[in-house]
Amino acid sequence: MLASYVTAPADSLDPARRGRLFAAVAGVVVLFLAASSVPSPLYVVYQAQWGFSAATLTVIFAVYVLFLLASLLVVGGLSDHLGRRPVLAGALLVQTVAVVLFLVASNVTMLLVARAVQGAATGAAITAMAATLVDLRPERAGLANATTPLIGLALGALGCGLLVEYAPAPTRLVWGVLLAGFAVVAVVLALLPETAPRRPGAVASLRPRVRIPAGLRADVLAIAPTLAASWALGGLYLSLGPSVAAEILGLHSHLLGGVVVTLLCGVGALSAVVLYRRAPETLLAPAGGLLALGTLVTLGGLALGAPPVTALGTVVAGVGFGSASLACFGTLARIARPDTRGELMAVAYTIAYLAFSLPAVVAGVAAVQVGLRPVAEVYGLVVVVLGVTAVVARVLVLRARRAAAPVTAPATPCPAAGETGR
Repeated sequence: MLASYVTAPADSLDPARRGRLFAAVAGVVVLFLAASSVPSPLYVVYQAQWGFSAATLTVIFAVYVLFLLASLLVVGGLSDHLGRRPVLAGALLVQTVAVVLFLVASNVTMLLVARAVQGAATGAAITAMAATLVDLRPERAGLANATTPLIGLALGALGCGLLVEYAPAPTRLVWGVLLAGFAVVAVVLALLPETAPRRPGAVASLRPRVRIPAGLRADVLAIAPTLAASWALGGLYLSLGPSVAAEILGLHSHLLGGVVVTLLCGVGALSAVVLYRRAPETLLAPAGGLLALGTLVTLGGLALGAPPVTALGTVVAGVGFGSASLACFGTLARIARPDTRGELMAVAYTIAYLAFSLPAVVAGVAAVQVGLRPVAEVYGLVVVVLGVTAVVARVLVLRARRAAAPVTAPATPCPAAGETGR
């Protein structure tokens, strides 16, 4: 599937070619993340066909995240040792297997297996792709790593929603489209030179761990609250968004179920593009505030049963989502060293997916016991608290920096002419 293994440090590539490769890899990220959000509008269809409960749906979601996190922990830093291409090629192969399993799935067990395989593939690919983008264009990688996952999630949910609502064979056609897309990815990988040289320690890197590279702990901890708040919001929309739209707001269209996710992620991606010129660290506190405010407005819309208010809250939260993504991944692109880029991205995505998954799994279990509305309200309040925490954490970091800054003593005025020696 791949051309001969060639190492070509990104700095040695022609700038025009480097730009084309950068755009191609960004497109691969979009496709991988689109595949991960495609099942969200389909779950309602699968439930109607196979008659499984909301608890089973939670298990399907949990299995995906469990295998994704396991993949991050085991192979998240592998591309720093083997190179980017071998890891991406393996992830593409596993992802293709997952799509085929979805295509032929006829029961819940096959759906569970397909989602688990997809989680493993996504976890392996996402860190290697993020590191490749930094290898190729470090000055643009922060924006790309901030927007491409959001664009992928938005397009996957919207595209699947359109196919489910208007096209034949809703549980088959979308997977055929993805298979065609992954065939194009194989061509991209065949043309992609290796941008990270091989280094010893590949086997040791497979030991499950989350390790912040030396000297970067303060930078990573500074962005962690905002990263957690934004991905917890994403988990709320991807896990409960379509169900909330149908059961609480009475919007039963499969297309609208996809639009719920697309509105958040699409606005987020657009916001990151608009704010690209801002220094990433200056966005950390505003992002947390917008996440909290937008979620509060959304909860108000749910309480009033008013879809326009809920949509407005989602737009505000989406601006916070995009700002947070740009702030966090822009900071990571700035501090990432060439030999630990995969490892650093694995740490960031582990934090992100823990925040994305744990509240969603708890919410799914609780929804069976107490109902969807109270669970959605409590989940939303958790996101509000995380957003406010991100703002407070940022304020505390800035205060600590000012307190630690050396105080410059006032300069001693020079003696006037004729005063020396008096």
